[in-house]
Amino acid sequence: MSSPAERYIAAKARAAHVSTELSAFENTVDFELDPFQTQGCRALEEGRGVLVAAPTGAGKTVVGEFAIHLALTRGKKAFYTTPIKALSNQKFHEFSRRWGSDRVGLLTGDTSVNSEADVVVMTTEVLRNMLYAGSSTLANLGFVIMDEVHYLADRFRGAVWEEVIIHLPEHVQLASLSATVSNAEEFGAWLDDVRGSTDVVVSEHRPVPLWQHVQVGPQLLDLFVDDTTVEEAAQRHSDKHRDEPEVNPELLRLFRAQHPRGGRSGGRGPGHRNRRRHGGRHQEPRTGRQERISRPQLLRRLDAEALLPAITFIFSRAGCDAAVAQCVAADLWLTTPQEQRTLRAFAAEATAHMSTADLAALNYEDWYQGLIRGISAHHAGMLPVFKEVVEQLFSEGLIKAVFATETLALGINMPARSVVLERLDKFNGEARVDITPGEYTQLTGRAGRRGIDVEGHAVVLWRDGMNPQAVAGLASTRTYPLNSSFRPTYNMSTNLIARYGAKRSRSILETSFAQFQADRSVVGLAKRVRSQEKTLEGYRDAMTCHLGDFTEYAALRRELTAEEKSASKSRSARQRNDAAVALQDLLPGDVIEIPQGRNAGWAVVLREDAHPFDPRPHILTVDGKLRRVGVNDLDGSLEPESRIRIPKHFSGKSPQERKDLAATVRAALREHRPARTRSGGHAIRFDRGTSARDHRIEDLRRRLRSHPCHGCSDREQHARWAERAWKLEKDTQALRKQIAGRTGSIAATFDRVCAVLTHFEYLSPDESGHLQPTAAGEQLRRLYGERDLLLALCLRDGFLDGLDAPGLAGVMTALVYRPRREDQGARPKMPTAHMEESVQILLHNWSVLSAREAEHRLPLTAAPELGLADAMYRWARGATLTRTLTGTDLAAGDFVRWAKQTVDVLDQLRGVEGLDPELRETAHRAIEAVRRGVVEYSVFDQ
Repeated sequence: MSSPAERYIAAKARAAHVSTELSAFENTVDFELDPFQTQGCRALEEGRGVLVAAPTGAGKTVVGEFAIHLALTRGKKAFYTTPIKALSNQKFHEFSRRWGSDRVGLLTGDTSVNSEADVVVMTTEVLRNMLYAGSSTLANLGFVIMDEVHYLADRFRGAVWEEVIIHLPEHVQLASLSATVSNAEEFGAWLDDVRGSTDVVVSEHRPVPLWQHVQVGPQLLDLFVDDTTVEEAAQRHSDKHRDEPEVNPELLRLFRAQHPRGGRSGGRGPGHRNRRRHGGRHQEPRTGRQERISRPQLLRRLDAEALLPAITFIFSRAGCDAAVAQCVAADLWLTTPQEQRTLRAFAAEATAHMSTADLAALNYEDWYQGLIRGISAHHAGMLPVFKEVVEQLFSEGLIKAVFATETLALGINMPARSVVLERLDKFNGEARVDITPGEYTQLTGRAGRRGIDVEGHAVVLWRDGMNPQAVAGLASTRTYPLNSSFRPTYNMSTNLIARYGAKRSRSILETSFAQFQADRSVVGLAKRVRSQEKTLEGYRDAMTCHLGDFTEYAALRRELTAEEKSASKSRSARQRNDAAVALQDLLPGDVIEIPQGRNAGWAVVLREDAHPFDPRPHILTVDGKLRRVGVNDLDGSLEPESRIRIPKHFSGKSPQERKDLAATVRAALREHRPARTRSGGHAIRFDRGTSARDHRIEDLRRRLRSHPCHGCSDREQHARWAERAWKLEKDTQALRKQIAGRTGSIAATFDRVCAVLTHFEYLSPDESGHLQPTAAGEQLRRLYGERDLLLALCLRDGFLDGLDAPGLAGVMTALVYRPRREDQGARPKMPTAHMEESVQILLHNWSVLSAREAEHRLPLTAAPELGLADAMYRWARGATLTRTLTGTDLAAGDFVRWAKQTVDVLDQLRGVEGLDPELRETAHRAIEAVRRGVVEYSVFDQ
């Protein structure tokens, strides 16, 4: 029992709390704040900034809402920034319902609603642009809430978050909301440096406990024994004084049965019986190969266990669509007749503005059939309207099962009772890679709806070869740091110099989180260098030879090995050179036999390619496929075996046309028609250093045999120590270089960026020698994006002159579009001559710019991508969505997303100083032409 003094202090504290704004805020919500929420809110009321790092669904947004409450009561503005437009839309509607539509505004790249309101929701890029432009909307700004601030690590957009944090006026209080990261204290220390006093509030606690299961065939098994939640497993994993969480022995037995030689349990033993939390009798899982449960069967099982609604993550758009189709084909219904009527009405209203043809192009019937059953896909390839309908209906409990790609985990508020992961690896564009603990936590964090569910459930589908210990490691690991992706860009550098001058800009950039992390890492690197230098001394003692200098002998061995490898590579290079010469010499009509690769077999050359390094002639294979052949398809030189005549108007577009020509090739081979007689020929290209290299190799071998250490009985043992010493010395030298490079690394990059800008006359020294933006530099200040300087260079060359609105829209896609897969085909032909001229200027300027960037050791500006130009041209001319997407591999959702980004860059054009009024008007017309129909429409507008 407390003492009278303690009770008096507690009463006094309660009385003081009643008079605070936090107390008033608490009276407006219908739940009691968690300790971490209270801690974050108090920091804001006391005038400090705050970083709140907590799991998905923990309620960290409450701290942001309290910042808005403070702003409104103090007569200040509050900006709420998000990383994606969909989340901005969602927050705008939430806040409008709470504080009234007259007090809440929305600003995204293509939307402006009530922009001067007291509370404005916006994408982070919009705020960055405001800060550089000195926008009047910033007047009376008191608070900025940065939601999903861990986006700072995004390699494409992360720098924007740091720019905003650095450039916000000092008096503005910042509330940063982040997913749980393992270096929150480090990030908070940086915020404290650049923003002033900042509290770091970290909560690992999930308000809704999460249970981890593995679905093995028809059985749903717990991953851990003893009713261990994921949170408890993580605590035990991070505490060195406690045992690791124990994995279900049934899963370990299954793994060992499939891996009789290599399976290791890692558990405390098989004596613990698995306790299923959800129904059904205990059964031993069958050993050996397990039959996987189908998707409809899994949903029926989850439904029977009261584990719906569920999100199943499938790392493939096609896989998500196929999953819905499988459920429809299995006649799976998760909705009641009343819910079906509601769903039908909602779908009809959401798509009332669309034509029948467009709905057919969008596979509306497939989407609709899944929707009324309570099942849908959710991925970036879907039309935004369809996705918004799914998000709204899922949050209302009408959709019970969603098959989604990982993009759903990025911010959108769609919590579920259960989350299912079909696999624990994904394709990253180059190869299949395991998902990280951070990604696993982000995905499974959707499970468990606060205020609705008592507990959440994460289910991993068993696959043959799956190691349950690895799954347990993913579920219990909490080491995923937030690393800066910041680097100075052309636009950023020009804006900084315009506002602060080059010297102060340099100092400002050195306050970035990237430099903060680099400086901190130098301390650790220096420690490693000292440790490795000590180890080197031991290695050198161990390699000492009584017969002579073993360091010298080891250097001879390494040099000999390197020369022998080089000789081998030279032989490969000669083969590649011979192949390139042969490909350059091919002419249309030559019939060739390709020895290897996917094009192996007979083919006829359709179009030559005289590229000096990597010729890739166009061919038609005997099975009628259009391909390109390169040096990787050959193992040396190549001679035509026969020759045919290519029809004058052959285009290859018609299957019959290709079939007929392939038949002609086969006939020529049967009849043994002779190949053409070569004229001229090429000089043989060979490695002139081959003979000298052979002499060098012989000399090294002779010196090695005559060295005193060659006769040592412990020679190979000394050699092993010498190899270790050499590798460690090499590693230590690299560390020393890292230390030198990281000290002032961001400022050094800024200097190189300024050198490029000065070369192209976007910056120039004034009378006192200080760099200032030129007239062209003032234009660059208003251009944001990955290809900002490229666009500025082309504007200076008038590359958009003479284009009509559709042509302008088409050409501008080249500056924003990023295809999902690299295009290996020929460059697309532009639909008009004016567009072709514009593209030629664009490509020329990119070539010049990238050469200059390489010279200054800067990352190269991404090459223009022309794959969307024709489709956007058609759309801007009024084509239907069906006609627009014909002949492309674009999904409707992708097209809409790139169309909106095209509108963004066209809108930037209108704000460029000194732009020709006629071009400005054309940009306006292009925006109107693109922003129509499905591009403009949102379900939130209803």
